[in-house]
Amino acid sequence: MTLDQIVIRAAAKAPEAVAIKGPDGTLTYGQLDALANRIARALQELGIRRGDRVGLWAEKSVRAVAAMQGIARLGAAYVPMDPLNPATRTRLILDDCGIDVLVTTTTRAAELHNAGMGRLRFLLVDDKGPALSWNRLSSFSSEPLPPHGAGDDDLAYILYTSGSTGTPKGVCISQRNALAFIEWCHELLETTPEDRFSNHAPFFFDLSVLDLYAAFMGGASVTLIPEALAFSPEKLVEQVLRERFTVWYSVPSVLMQMMQEGGLLSHADLPFRAVLFAGEPFPIRHLRPLREHLRDARLFNLYGPTETNVCTFHEVTDISAHRTEPVPIGRASCGNRVWLARPPPDSDEAREEGDGVGELMVEGPTVMLGYWGQPLHGAKPYATGDRCRELPDGTFEYLGRRDNMLKVRGRRIEAGELEAVLLTHPDIREVGVVTSGEGLATRLVAFVVSNAARPPSLLNVKKHCAERLPRYMIVDEVRAMAELPRTPNGKLDRRALRTLAQQPVSR
Repeated sequence: MTLDQIVIRAAAKAPEAVAIKGPDGTLTYGQLDALANRIARALQELGIRRGDRVGLWAEKSVRAVAAMQGIARLGAAYVPMDPLNPATRTRLILDDCGIDVLVTTTTRAAELHNAGMGRLRFLLVDDKGPALSWNRLSSFSSEPLPPHGAGDDDLAYILYTSGSTGTPKGVCISQRNALAFIEWCHELLETTPEDRFSNHAPFFFDLSVLDLYAAFMGGASVTLIPEALAFSPEKLVEQVLRERFTVWYSVPSVLMQMMQEGGLLSHADLPFRAVLFAGEPFPIRHLRPLREHLRDARLFNLYGPTETNVCTFHEVTDISAHRTEPVPIGRASCGNRVWLARPPPDSDEAREEGDGVGELMVEGPTVMLGYWGQPLHGAKPYATGDRCRELPDGTFEYLGRRDNMLKVRGRRIEAGELEAVLLTHPDIREVGVVTSGEGLATRLVAFVVSNAARPPSLLNVKKHCAERLPRYMIVDEVRAMAELPRTPNGKLDRRALRTLAQQPVSR
């Protein structure tokens, strides 16, 4: 089975059932199926064939989901990008994976044309512009297409993540990778046509894959939460009550905000039967009241970098009143095998880490094909870079990173990429970036050594970042230093910077 066949089967079984709701309308499974066929034929006219990559640079919408399905109907792969990316960032991704056709808006198409991307062909999700606009789709047949021939190892989608070398890298997920994850989710949640999924995550974030395809596999409906509401706790809670979501999936910081500022736990009739969270640790002092309030719902802590989809899970049952550490990331999921690669017992790293600590390794059906433009990963185990401890019951506990990756509201940021961009600022000679705070209060703090008489202002640095990076990588604070702290071997002392970041700025 491939991603497009999930919707085709659901449409054949219940064409009148609601498949998806969004800010731009509602589609039944029959309507989604027919629209996806029209889009596929429109993309064929633009030259798309099996194995091609099609970019998606637009706001979250029903039309965008239909476009993803249309791309899949041709055996092609979709490449979603942050709709708020600057054109320079989008161009970098388009060039990297050889995209010639982009699903986008008239305004964004003009931005790219002005940025020298005149070679691109466009399918516009609005009804204006000289390219293939949405109102032309009615001229294409909605009849089923001939089989595209894509197999288990064909690309399904590419998700771009922050790269340690200073440029984003594309994680290539195959049909096999995606289906192993989606089928596992469907079985875990026992999805039925009566379920109502929320889709909080943006399409360029891997959490969205569960929302869409686990819902479609069960013949359930999914409601898209617009980006404008994604961090508005009161409106999110209102939508939960209005839509009666039975399955919710988001990063913990969003759930925390919904509890603290949106009054989520003041409602006794919450509709959830399953709440899933991933992307960052859920502080136990905030998770405990959620567990106590949702007595009839199942709670799951899911774990896995983009390169592995979800590779472990832990169901949260009762939480002891004395527990202070986060709940485990659990045990292997989706048919994967996970284990710890421990440092040599007589090494400095082993002495520093202590017994039972190592780097989590993953092997199995959800592990990516590889990074775009690099050799295939093959069947090799994937080293996550995460430090974990194996507990006596065989579950794993997350302890932190082995490298310089940062997490902001579940989104991963390679410090090296952000620092490389900051070093292109004419007034910055040296820089080190760390985070402070937790949850939605997490902030990116840049410590800079300037080569100018006066260090650059925060506004100036933010503007520099906004022209080159996605919004979640824009620094929140800039602190000038005469020199950066160094370890005895001359490396940047990030531990010292993290300590400094927690301290208030002296005035």
